[in-house]
Amino acid sequence: MAVKTESRSVTIATADGSCDAFVAHPAGDGPHPAVLFYMDAIGLRPVLEDMARELASHGYYVLVPNLFYRSGPAPVVEVTDLSTPERRAEFFGKVMPLVHALTPDLALRDAESYLGFLAAQDQVGSGPVGLTGYCMGGVLSLRTAARFPDRVAAAASFHGGHLATEAPDSPHRSAGDVRAELYFGHASEDDSMNAEHISRLETALDAAGVTYRSEVYPDTVHGFTMSDTAAYSEAGLARHWEALLDLFARTLKQA
Repeated sequence: MAVKTESRSVTIATADGSCDAFVAHPAGDGPHPAVLFYMDAIGLRPVLEDMARELASHGYYVLVPNLFYRSGPAPVVEVTDLSTPERRAEFFGKVMPLVHALTPDLALRDAESYLGFLAAQDQVGSGPVGLTGYCMGGVLSLRTAARFPDRVAAAASFHGGHLATEAPDSPHRSAGDVRAELYFGHASEDDSMNAEHISRLETALDAAGVTYRSEVYPDTVHGFTMSDTAAYSEAGLARHWEALLDLFARTLKQA
């Protein structure tokens, strides 16, 4: 049953500065299981804050950091109308350099700070955390689960791209380090995560003995959970919530 929530902006000290972030959690005292929510490439914005509040209403303390904080507070790139190809091309022309600048080493160094922030909160239980990530955040969800296996019990990726490439540092190559239960919700039309990539990911997970579910959402494109974009699928978002809440309910135990 959904509960009343509270939310606010916070600042997290990292090795490279101060990261602005958004927090949502059930009203009143905890403790509650913690969730680190990794944004998509569009950035920290109202739609993600609404999603964090929704997740918090089911009993979780949710942290959504601005992953691009090194370039300034959110919105680092002002989000305008993304409904036309021309506007999308202009926007992503500004955003993609930020995505590429966030190397795996930097992202995982930040992840340690985010996990440390969560552990220090009075309303957060002492048990392991959950992760959920969207688009580029899906990649970071898998990487973080592999880097911090003792601290992550569950990790989800929705329309995550480039999870299983031929690159030496492709996320799927770290499957052997994962102890968390994983969930992948793939778009049916996504050049960054097509059927070949999905097969490569699942082969690596199977070989590593990881517990996971990997599902393709029909009639969806990359970004389908985001209601402020043309990629949005109402059915896809609803199915995402069902899968995510099921994963966390089974794996995140209140301390």
